Amino acid sequence: MADIPQNPPDSRNELVNEATPLVSHQNGVYDRFSRKQKRNIVAMVACCGIIPFFVAGTFIPSIPQVAKDLDTTGAVISFAISLSVFAASVGSLCGSAYSTYYGRRAVYFVGLPLLVVGSFGVAGTHSVPELMIWRFIQAFGAFPAISVGAAVVGDIYTVEERGTAMGIYFSIVLLGPGISPLIGGFMTHYVSWRAMQALLGITTTFLLIWVVVALPETSHPGARGVDKARAEGKKPSWFVNPLRPLALLRSPNILFVSLAGSFVLLTDFVLMVPIAYTIGERYGISNEFLIGACFLPSGAGSMIGAPLAGRLSDRIIIRWRQKRGKWYPEDRLRATLLGALVFTPLSILFCGLLTEYVPGTLGLVLNLICLFFNGIGVDLVLSVSAAYLVDVLQDRSAESLAASDAFRSFVMSFAISAVLPSIDRYGVAVTDAISAISCWLGCGMIWLVIIYGEQMRTWCDIGFKVPTEEN
Repeated sequence: MADIPQNPPDSRNELVNEATPLVSHQNGVYDRFSRKQKRNIVAMVACCGIIPFFVAGTFIPSIPQVAKDLDTTGAVISFAISLSVFAASVGSLCGSAYSTYYGRRAVYFVGLPLLVVGSFGVAGTHSVPELMIWRFIQAFGAFPAISVGAAVVGDIYTVEERGTAMGIYFSIVLLGPGISPLIGGFMTHYVSWRAMQALLGITTTFLLIWVVVALPETSHPGARGVDKARAEGKKPSWFVNPLRPLALLRSPNILFVSLAGSFVLLTDFVLMVPIAYTIGERYGISNEFLIGACFLPSGAGSMIGAPLAGRLSDRIIIRWRQKRGKWYPEDRLRATLLGALVFTPLSILFCGLLTEYVPGTLGLVLNLICLFFNGIGVDLVLSVSAAYLVDVLQDRSAESLAASDAFRSFVMSFAISAVLPSIDRYGVAVTDAISAISCWLGCGMIWLVIIYGEQMRTWCDIGFKVPTEEN
């Protein structure tokens, strides 16, 4: 794993006036763990965070085989993906609410066992209704790890280190959409789709043991709801309202950033879900392993995009602080613009046009190049947006990330179910063009937050905590 700096590089000192020193590193809350411990924690939560994308991505190349095995159609089986996306939103909300109240570790102790049970359940299913039920349980247990993992990173790194650390975290997590279809396709073609699901269960079992043994509680001392209840002499509550994080979406800052992230991440699913029926059929690829291999460029893009986005956003927020003389959290979002305006919408637009109109090897190669830039673009938006949400809502970081993730999942659960019918009716070029237009709309929303963020935060104050020298 790349080394995450414990202290800002000396080169950054040139970016900040002596009169406006960097955020203090003397705050003991960020010094509880050594550099090595922090790297190990990031590695651990990143491994947990990549599993949800394997739950989704390894299933996609197997859709034709699952449909044949269960005597149904690909469109019906693709609905299982929409259902799992909805389950992901519910799971993220529950996980974040309980992580704020009981701490980060508690969520892993519940979510990972559910993922294990759900994976073995999917592997043994013999009907479509059984598949839907087990996929729901599987996704419900898996997806809280993404938002809670990002919150863990926010717990242990300061504002000026957070973008870099978050970029490294997401560079690992967002490898999932790129490499999981390859692994799923290999297992489906050469073994079976059921074996892949069982392998997920086995892998998660070992991951659970690692977490139980080695993951410390990273919530800031006294910040958990249970700590506050005990300090006030109250009995801790067993029930935590899982819908509580959704109230954060009443802030236009959170809503706009979440909606923009939804449009950007949706491009991944618009490209992934129908790939066997688009790129596969257009270029004569029927081998599930080779279909999955088509997503390797996307994974390579993720490896480049997330670390780039993190470091870029850290440097941007420091440079603009020098100009303003104070922290302005929305400056971090400037690092998303290249991805939201150029890489993501243009890559999916060109994918649709190439698939529709360019045959042969040339069309396939150009499609793979577009997938590479799509991977970069998605990471530029999502990793920076996550760091921004932690910046402005440190005490409720897991909830803000989960509210954003849940909102994205809710939007995508409906959008994904319309992808194959839209391609059947209007064609791949039109469907991809609609997704590209939505990305540009999302980019406009991010720009509004960048320009008017401070005023928008006053419209609905949900407990924003703007970074200062003291936090």
